[in-house]
Amino acid sequence: MNGQFRKDVVPGILVDIVLKADQKTGKLTHGVVKDILTKSSNHPHGIKVRLTDGKIGRVQKIYTE
Repeated sequence: MNGQFRKDVVPGILVDIVLKADQKTGKLTHGVVKDILTKSSNHPHGIKVRLTDGKIGRVQKIYTE
């Protein structure tokens, strides 16, 4: 599942994000969502989140149980 819709992204889920510095390379960072930073219901580049380790980026993939 991609991370373009805010309704799919909730604190505590496991995701891959792309950091601002990694946007050109597309390198993904794995982590758990702490806060949702995007206010709109969707975003074409992914919902912006803060991970539990403090990193901020846009969700590219959501892992579901």
